[in-house]
Amino acid sequence: MTDVAGPESVPISELDLAAEFPQATREQWQELVAGVLRKSGKLPEDFAGAPESKLVTRTYDGIEIQPLYTAEDVPGDIGFPGLPPYVRGSRPEGQVGTGWDVRARFTGSDAREVNKAILADLEGGVTSIWLTVPPSELADALNEVYLDLAPVVLDAGPSYEAAASELLALFDEREIPASEATAVLGADPIGLAARSGSAVALEPAAALAARVAGKYPKVRTIVADGLPFHEAGGSDAQELGALVAAGVTYLRALTDAGLDVEAAAGQLEFRLAATADQFSTIAKLRAARRLWARVAEVCGFTSPMRQHAVTSPAMLTRRDPWVNMLRTTVACFGAGVGGADAVTVLPFDAAIGRPDAFSARIARNTHAVLLEESKLAGVADPAGGSWYVEKLTDDLAHAAWAEFTAIEGAGGLVAELASGALGERLAATWEKRSSRIATRRDPLTGVSEFPNLAEKPVVRVPAEATVDGGLPRHRYAEGFEALRDASDAYLASHGSRPKIFLATLGPVAAHTARAGFAANLFQAGGIEAVNPGATDDLPAAFRASGAKIACLCGTDDAYEAQAADVAKALGADHVLLAGKGTYDGVDGNVFAGCDALDVLNGLHAKLGVTR
Repeated sequence: MTDVAGPESVPISELDLAAEFPQATREQWQELVAGVLRKSGKLPEDFAGAPESKLVTRTYDGIEIQPLYTAEDVPGDIGFPGLPPYVRGSRPEGQVGTGWDVRARFTGSDAREVNKAILADLEGGVTSIWLTVPPSELADALNEVYLDLAPVVLDAGPSYEAAASELLALFDEREIPASEATAVLGADPIGLAARSGSAVALEPAAALAARVAGKYPKVRTIVADGLPFHEAGGSDAQELGALVAAGVTYLRALTDAGLDVEAAAGQLEFRLAATADQFSTIAKLRAARRLWARVAEVCGFTSPMRQHAVTSPAMLTRRDPWVNMLRTTVACFGAGVGGADAVTVLPFDAAIGRPDAFSARIARNTHAVLLEESKLAGVADPAGGSWYVEKLTDDLAHAAWAEFTAIEGAGGLVAELASGALGERLAATWEKRSSRIATRRDPLTGVSEFPNLAEKPVVRVPAEATVDGGLPRHRYAEGFEALRDASDAYLASHGSRPKIFLATLGPVAAHTARAGFAANLFQAGGIEAVNPGATDDLPAAFRASGAKIACLCGTDDAYEAQAADVAKALGADHVLLAGKGTYDGVDGNVFAGCDALDVLNGLHAKLGVTR
């Protein structure tokens, strides 16, 4: 076939669609970057290095994210879908034709209510059930559920043996052939040890897997769960390193129990967190398959990693929880593009309590929109060939392999958990993450940015208590939400919220930017910002506001001319300034990049807000 649009026929294989445009070079791009950076004041005139170095960001694993990627950045042959190292997917066809397994989570002690929720979700498009109920309630929770059509994934914690026995008995009772029964029994003693901080034996789980493997070829027994490490604040590489270390530990236990290594690998499912950083999520899932393929190469089995991606519990907020719909949609997108076999979208209200019917419907509809309307699974490895994604995948795989080998070198994951060494590394990453959250370099929409003090709270039935005592469970918003909780308590006892007065200097056009910034920051701590607008009598407006603390907001020129005099005239207990200037009578500053949490906690103390 040829192109007949021109006077001469050109083979399509040789057709250059940009042939009529001048070839762009990296040097030209660098000149444009340098020009923009100089205009913004971010690049000195005498800067001798590459200007784009000023645009480089770094992940918590130290991976440098460049502003531009080219074909030269691709790390060698990226392979093919369905072939080792499975970076591009565990099946040649990807998810084309089937989509990923839409897996919903169900918890509760009332089996009848859980059963209603399960049946509603199955009718609405859910294809597998992730279930946490007491083992004795399992049959009632799965009443009228066709177990040969809807696989069940158990999550019974230390009661996994009893729960497994109940489910296998249900298979027999409902006359489902052992060769067709499909399930994940959810034994995860390592995850339980990480959550509880207590030692948990691997042998019972391995013995269960040995009994199951011979009779139920489609039933997996073990879950290697990365969520405890993710929720403890860990980086992507730390989560992957611990996840692969858990998988290797289980392989050893299973082979010691008499399974050959291929059968042992077939007993494992891996659970990972999907976050609102879509590219990191895509790269994490692709890198995880590559890491496990390397383990398979060394150990002598062929099974690719079976992946279950869960939208991150750590990223969910209790304040303005509606934004969680956006977070989980992006996370589900990343998980789907990254090639996860099963994906769970946690409902937007999961951080508040037990999800209701509406939030469950929104969660399952997220899958429907991406699968049915966006046709996200219609392409095998949609990210394949993206220079950025391929480089990020490679960098993350190397960082995670270094974490994995460090864990193995220290005696394995069980030893690292027992000694606390892994917990210390996770805590160090959480400290870095907390700093970025506190300074709003990692913004949380609706919480640290654009909070709404008048939002109507979302009320849910409290969820069942989770196992703790081991690695901590963090949510990124917890620091700011603690401030908002304290503000709510202050409102309940005083009839109004704690206040700060915005002393705006000059006309509206001059002070709006900094007044808006300051109000946004203070409201993130539950502090009402009283803005009088343009006024000729700021001291009178301040006294009328009932506030004790003021913040000056205006231009740098206005500060030079008025800041000291206005600060003195206000007579406030404490005066802040929106900006970085130092003036008589000004006690502190708020500015982009300041430690907002520290500032807000200090203001709470001055305003008498207690927790």
